[in-house]
Amino acid sequence: MSVSVVRINHLTVVMNVLIIEDEELLQEEIRSYLTERGFNCEVAATFEKAKGKISQPDYDIVVLDITLPGGSGIELLKMMKRQKSDTGIIIVSARDSLTDKLSGLDLGADDYITKPFYMEELNARINAILRRRALGINDIIRIDDLQVDTSAKTVFHAKTEIVLTKKEYELLLYFIVNKNRVVSKQSILAHLWGDDYASNESIDTIYVHTMNLRKKLVSHTGIDYIKTVYGMGYKWVQG
Repeated sequence: MSVSVVRINHLTVVMNVLIIEDEELLQEEIRSYLTERGFNCEVAATFEKAKGKISQPDYDIVVLDITLPGGSGIELLKMMKRQKSDTGIIIVSARDSLTDKLSGLDLGADDYITKPFYMEELNARINAILRRRALGINDIIRIDDLQVDTSAKTVFHAKTEIVLTKKEYELLLYFIVNKNRVVSKQSILAHLWGDDYASNESIDTIYVHTMNLRKKLVSHTGIDYIKTVYGMGYKWVQG
């Protein structure tokens, strides 16, 4: 298999993507979009073809439709997990298939995206998985005197713990893996809440979580890493 090598946050990541999707137009749209952005893409439109592909654990990301001719994407997910594959898996599901989404996440899928979706959103989710895995090479992330232990899910400044809520911690990681890039409130909502973000209250919630995280970091470090980019979102800024 040929490979495409890209740099993510100063780490070299080989990005091979398998697209398991039986809708021909959608499959081609995904393949064309990701190929233009440097991914090496292969496709499979049926359960049997996908089964043959996943027996070769050379993929960094699998975009996995749940409903396929000849079988279920959930069974393919089970097969990949039995192989102890560390491939990132994004489930593609219909809007009304909540049970499949939850089953997939319980079985070890990294994320899900609901049809119909924008290619930009799929690309963002793929890159988020790749960045998290790149950071996972080392369980300890150090930024100046700030230390994030991704295994213990703790954050320290010097020897003092910064106590964060679950969402604040997840938000912190999301900012770090997207450092020096503007992230929109919508992308934060999609990353932290999936399909449950479609309300004005959720936008307000992002503001509250971000401000609380910002205050805690500033009070401990004296540095305001999170900058507001008016009309666009937020940016984690570090040297």
